[in-house]
Amino acid sequence: MRKPYLERLEDSVLLFDGAMGTMIYDSGVFINQCFENVNLTSPETILNVHRKMAEAGAQVLTTNSFGANPIKLHTYDLEEKTEAINIRSVELAREIAGEDLYVAGSIGPTSVRMSPIGNTPRELVEDAFRVQIEGLLKGGVDLLLFETFRNMDELILAARSVNSEITVQAQISLRHEETEIHKETYLNLFRQLDDEDSIDVIGMNCSTGPADMLDILYEIQGRLSKPFSIMPNAGFPRDIDGRQIYLASPEYFAEYSLKFLDAGVSVIGGCCGTTHEHIKKMGDAFLSLDKGRRQQIVIKKEEDSSASPISLSERSSLGKALANGEWITAVELVPPVGTGLTSVLDKAGKLMELEVSVINIPDGPRASSRISAFFTAVEIFRNTGIETIPHICCRDKNLIGLQSELLSSQAAGLRNILAVTGDPPKAGNYPDVTGVFDVDSIGLISLASSLNRGIDLGGKKIPRQTSFVIGAGINPTAQFVEKEIERAFMKAEAGADFFITQPVFDLEVLSEFIERIKTSGVPVIAGIWPLASYRNALFLHNEVPGVTIPEHIMKRMEKQESKEAARDEGILIARSSIEQMKNQIAGIQVSPPFGRIDTALDVIEEGV
Repeated sequence: MRKPYLERLEDSVLLFDGAMGTMIYDSGVFINQCFENVNLTSPETILNVHRKMAEAGAQVLTTNSFGANPIKLHTYDLEEKTEAINIRSVELAREIAGEDLYVAGSIGPTSVRMSPIGNTPRELVEDAFRVQIEGLLKGGVDLLLFETFRNMDELILAARSVNSEITVQAQISLRHEETEIHKETYLNLFRQLDDEDSIDVIGMNCSTGPADMLDILYEIQGRLSKPFSIMPNAGFPRDIDGRQIYLASPEYFAEYSLKFLDAGVSVIGGCCGTTHEHIKKMGDAFLSLDKGRRQQIVIKKEEDSSASPISLSERSSLGKALANGEWITAVELVPPVGTGLTSVLDKAGKLMELEVSVINIPDGPRASSRISAFFTAVEIFRNTGIETIPHICCRDKNLIGLQSELLSSQAAGLRNILAVTGDPPKAGNYPDVTGVFDVDSIGLISLASSLNRGIDLGGKKIPRQTSFVIGAGINPTAQFVEKEIERAFMKAEAGADFFITQPVFDLEVLSEFIERIKTSGVPVIAGIWPLASYRNALFLHNEVPGVTIPEHIMKRMEKQESKEAARDEGILIARSSIEQMKNQIAGIQVSPPFGRIDTALDVIEEGV
């Protein structure tokens, strides 16, 4: 059975359906007909739309009642059917939703100008909303959705017309040109809704596409108290053979849904031009990932049953270096796609001889399928003796599997780990694979920290506590830096012993970020990527999530006329970055381009 709507929003983001009007039109209903009356004249058409949206993964189905108020229905001589149309709209949605999905009663504006600006009395508009609301409530909706309102006065009047305890979600519509106005103007609009007692969830929909809406989210992030919903159009419509066609692809929507998720929205859906295909791609992109980002591990244990963690300096050589403030040099080795580890072991042996502190081993970077980071780390340790930091990724294993990997790592002699959430499967070569994401990196850090105290996932004592040095990733150039800083402190609180940054080229941004998380007490190892060429720089800047390269560095790389010159310039940039940041960081983690460790060694030997 579904939870109350507002309670459900506390768990994770909800996926709404797409555009009812678009789907009805695509079903062959002429634009000059009353779409809401199709509930009565062709119910199977509406059922089919709901069915497609539910099959695509929508968790909320919106009733076909957007214009089902007596003022609008009067233009079709259907005002006497207002209650019947609204009740039937709920029945059709509920038939597909069952007891698992939510049904939102759609209410749009009346499209008349109220007094004193217009000639329509406010009382008439209020009565129109009240009649429609009563019909939707009789049908049994889970919430009322006031959507696509441009007149704030009308929207608030509509919300105050609800004489029920039912949840009210109110969404305004901002046109493209309005997104260029001063940010305080539309921030004030949302603050009006945020302060309105009759409204529970606020948001925006229609009129513009994902990009404009994301720009607005950037400006209002963290400045409102109520849950926020976002439902963009599929871009701007183009007139093709007399039809208004929306050209934003489902894949494009999927990319932006992840950005909306990072911005902290509670509801994501689609408006005009979005079909069940858009909804499916959006759901595939963020639903499993969001589950992990929001779920918290709660380790149940009896009071005083846990042991004190082994001191950091006694857990590993890396732990000792961190505890004593010694300089750390790490080099990244990516496990191979095939089955042979010879090349990786040869490189690890060379790094051991040159006294590199530790080898960092990613786990399926960019959702790729490779030899496991765990097995690679074990083989490197057995063959060379050098310590490793294998990543453990939340994408591919449930909590039981993650705990098993942690226990296996301890048994195999591995003492350092890096907890990562992981890229969603759609980012890699197997986009249709299901991501697990029982928890995110914060939850995984919490689990590892609990094992270090001798307590497992179920709150039971284990025969011997683990002794992990727990690492976490941070991204100083994240789009939503306030959220990244908040998560950094959460990772520290969960038990992180060190941070490793994404490759950072903008030193001012890195310096400011480190200063802002300094009070967490967690040392920072800076990610360093010696650029191999201008093309390599373009790829990192445009295609690798979390990496931003300043223009002055791009210009330096562009000037290089040969591969050798470009490599040397990349090394010089890396060395300079280390020298400038050395007083703020605990060490460096060098990611050699194309696995060329000679480049990494050139950076480490002469750049420190």
